[in-house]
Amino acid sequence: MEDEKKDKQVETGKKVPIAGKRNILITSALPYVNNVPHLGNIIGCVLSADVFARYCRLRGYNVIYICGTDEYGTTTETKALEENCTPKQICDKYHAIHKEVYNWFNISFDEFGRTSTPQQTDICQSIFKKLMENNWLSENMIQQLYCDTCDRFLADRFVEGTCPFPTCNYDSARGDQCEKCGELLNPTELKDPRCKVCWKTPQIRDTNHLFLELPLLKDKLEVYINDMSVAGSWSQNAIQATHGWLKGGLKPRCITRDLKWGVPVPHEKYKDKVFYVWFDAPIGYVSITACYTPDWEKWWKNPENVELYQFMGKDNVPFHTVMFPSALLGTGENWTLMKSISVTEYLNYEAGKFSKSKGIGVFGNDVKDTNIPSEVWRYYLLTNRPEVSDTLFTWADLQAKLNTELLNNLGNFINRVLSFIAKPPGLGYGSVIPDAPGVESNLLTKTLSEKIGNYVEQYVEAMEKVKLKQALKIAMSISSEGNAYLQESQFWKLYKQDQASCSLVVRTSVGLVYLLSCLLEPFMPSFSIKVLEQLNLPPEKISLCDETGDLERAKKPWESLPAGHKIGTPEPLFKELKDEDVEFYREKFAGSQADRDVKDRSRKEITEQLGKTKLT
Repeated sequence: MEDEKKDKQVETGKKVPIAGKRNILITSALPYVNNVPHLGNIIGCVLSADVFARYCRLRGYNVIYICGTDEYGTTTETKALEENCTPKQICDKYHAIHKEVYNWFNISFDEFGRTSTPQQTDICQSIFKKLMENNWLSENMIQQLYCDTCDRFLADRFVEGTCPFPTCNYDSARGDQCEKCGELLNPTELKDPRCKVCWKTPQIRDTNHLFLELPLLKDKLEVYINDMSVAGSWSQNAIQATHGWLKGGLKPRCITRDLKWGVPVPHEKYKDKVFYVWFDAPIGYVSITACYTPDWEKWWKNPENVELYQFMGKDNVPFHTVMFPSALLGTGENWTLMKSISVTEYLNYEAGKFSKSKGIGVFGNDVKDTNIPSEVWRYYLLTNRPEVSDTLFTWADLQAKLNTELLNNLGNFINRVLSFIAKPPGLGYGSVIPDAPGVESNLLTKTLSEKIGNYVEQYVEAMEKVKLKQALKIAMSISSEGNAYLQESQFWKLYKQDQASCSLVVRTSVGLVYLLSCLLEPFMPSFSIKVLEQLNLPPEKISLCDETGDLERAKKPWESLPAGHKIGTPEPLFKELKDEDVEFYREKFAGSQADRDVKDRSRKEITEQLGKTKLT
């Protein structure tokens, strides 16, 4: 049976779970398609999940990484109104932009799809029908804001007003959630509500909607949460947010909306409504998997053999730990429910907060204009990953980490080792890795290998627990140990005084270079490819599999690469970021995107005017 599954994977190119292997299904929160993602979105969802997916592949696990754009709902209709086009045109435009941004960041999705597909409609409606059959849905009349000027009921994101919570009072809270305090809201709770289309004050009217009866599902949900939060080692912020919801008392949650752009409700009485985006968006993980493979149920209805890991920002937690599992549990089917959840706090920008709606911060399409490579951006964001509390992006901090940690530590170590090997005989080794007997009698190398062995074990333990920042720090410690080893050995003197000892230091050090290319591949894949090219090794050489003894071999770095192997051409891996560059970028990305556009147009007009003046 296992051989049949492997054969099918080879035939289709699509993975299915394999008996006897770790089968891991990874998702990152689906980004809204209404705007360009900023760096906070990227680290909070897709980049963190990508690091874990790459690690799982290195370990030889059978893994797929699923994501895509969240395309239905109010945000899309709002953006379409702003840009004077159809929701479909907005989705096509921004899906392409998202895909381009993630490609630049080297995000290795198995499938990056979208929710506006027939598969989404089919699966969403199927789950709804099961919930109806099992009596987990109720009908209720609710009060909703209606704009007389626009002649329509206003969905949550078509409304803006003042947050009703006294400790907040933010005057630009959305109808579904306050961006400042994070509280979930209903539009009718806002003080001084305004229609976001015409900015007139809407009126309250009655309208019928369908609700998921969360209170009736509470017992099933609590069993799942209590079991899986322990088995899956949920992050503390996820546990706190989830128990906060449970402690506050679950309430029936509306699953329909008065919109046109969305999955139609398959019910005669509600045929003019669509599903509310909180209900249909998480189902996008399933439908995008269905776009990836017709065997999607082998991933999503196979909890005995599949582990589901989900990555998101903290504002998305209740949708994934309370609402989505409640809907799946209510169907009575054998769904693969989330095992582990990795949650980030907010990444703030310089003195303020990243904001897509206000255009504040550095956005995914901005980074390509900085001449700073993707691996540097990935490294910086991951060292700054807000795992426990909010963190702050500053250009000065980016400069310090690039110049100190990447250039002076990691890049310096690798370049010293490879450049020395590449020197001609008499000065180096003519690009050929030397043989190195006598390890047992070399105390310095034996001490190093014990440290490296401990670091590798700590790295694996951290990655298995999705402690990405900690694992990256451990990997970089190996580079620091390598630099210290070179200095203490004084290999440049040994080359003239003790060739055998020098050869051992060099072969051990080049083994560390290879090890670093493996450990850092999940974090900086393009960096690892460059290192392998300089080592004259193929990309598939990167591996951390138990079956092939990679981890055990890592504890003996002098055995990583064979004596007699010829390396490639060493080149610097990182470029210094200078003070004048930092000041330029800080000025360039100050204010909102709208402010920058005005400044760019002004500069262009001045340049054009100067050109005309010179001509006359």
